[in-house]
Amino acid sequence: MRILVVDDELSMREVLDILLTRAGYQVTTASSVERAIDVMTGPGTDLVVSDMKLGQGSGLEVLRAARALPAAPEVILITAYGTPETAVRAMREGAYGYIRKPIDNEELKALVQKALEKHEIVRENVALRSSLAPGTGNFWIGQSPSMRAVWALVEKVAASPRATVLITGESGTGKELVARAIHWKSARSGQPFVPVNCAALAEGVLESELFGHVKGAFTGATSDRAGLMVSAGEGTVLLDEIGDMPLPTQVKLLRVLQERRVKPVGSSAEIPFEARVLAATNKRLDAEVAAGRFRQDLLYRLNVIAVELPALRERPGDVEVLAKFFLAHHAEELGRPQLHFAPATLSILELYGFPGNVRQLQNIVERAATLSDGDRLEPNTLPPALRGEADTQAGSGELTLGTGFSLERHLDSAERRYLLEALRRSEGVKTRAAELLGLTFRSFRYRLAKHGLSEKEEPGS
Repeated sequence: MRILVVDDELSMREVLDILLTRAGYQVTTASSVERAIDVMTGPGTDLVVSDMKLGQGSGLEVLRAARALPAAPEVILITAYGTPETAVRAMREGAYGYIRKPIDNEELKALVQKALEKHEIVRENVALRSSLAPGTGNFWIGQSPSMRAVWALVEKVAASPRATVLITGESGTGKELVARAIHWKSARSGQPFVPVNCAALAEGVLESELFGHVKGAFTGATSDRAGLMVSAGEGTVLLDEIGDMPLPTQVKLLRVLQERRVKPVGSSAEIPFEARVLAATNKRLDAEVAAGRFRQDLLYRLNVIAVELPALRERPGDVEVLAKFFLAHHAEELGRPQLHFAPATLSILELYGFPGNVRQLQNIVERAATLSDGDRLEPNTLPPALRGEADTQAGSGELTLGTGFSLERHLDSAERRYLLEALRRSEGVKTRAAELLGLTFRSFRYRLAKHGLSEKEEPGS
């Protein structure tokens, strides 16, 4: 990682150079705003550590020049003349952090590490945007009516500059992918996309991450730090697993969304932010409201536009398309471009209910590609449970009912699997498949249409 140190005092430049070089970083120094801009516009700089006072210039000038670059480095400002107002102004203009003289070496190294971690996340987002940019087709895998409706809604939502979006669906359905699609198809696509897992952080840590904190706000707060809502700039913040956010934080988030301003932990000053906020959850928030675990007013504020993702079992015809896409990806990684599915393997995949949805399918395909001895992926490359070899509970009379269970969806999934199995055994001859199921041909055709399978024709028809 490359760090630019900017200070008009030679002794301070040398101290910081030695400190950061010993910490393992590649360090360049500059004594003025002009020299700093020259360095930043050359080979990539990941982080700038600048004094606020630079002779006739200012660290804020360095900050503004850095923020204007296409691949903007993070900026940490240092001063002996700091005031809360100066810190707020610096963070408002995009500084990652703010530290006062005399400098605590360990405090500075910790702040530098966190700033570089954030810079790496932003760089990864840019790389992902290049590989999954609209037009490559990666967003549009699957042609089921339910997914076509989702992507049509994504197109409309992306055009809205600020409207809050609530993305719901079971685990593994691709909620973060939809959030990224909204971001990359919007005018904010050149700015950071910052996902935050609300379930993974304790209440106090989550508030600090989102809203920032000032030095001394709590044990370990050794410097001022801008929260993700501010440091995301004009990008997008995804509040993932919003249903698991603690109630006290929900109260603060509601005010933040209404006022479009954050108050860092331990500060009395408020900072405006420009990022768009998206939220995602696999929970039924209306049920969480009824149970007293989620605020109804926050639900109304988040649910300006709702995007509900269907489970994979509710996307007729998409399993094969997705499986082939994932296989092509893994085949390229393995250097085995000839990998392909045996017809029986695809039939097994189509019959499976995929409780883990698209993520589970992707993992299954990766496993099959890795274990396959030849170019053709046979059924023995699939997990035993998919082949019916490990499902020993089926005849035990024991039923499992979990949160979110839907009898209607379960029965629909079972009916679809029987229809596909009958078509497979009859080699696609519908009259024979109807006989196998004990249905009239008319009833069989109705059920095919119901599940989006009516396009399957008899051989030779």
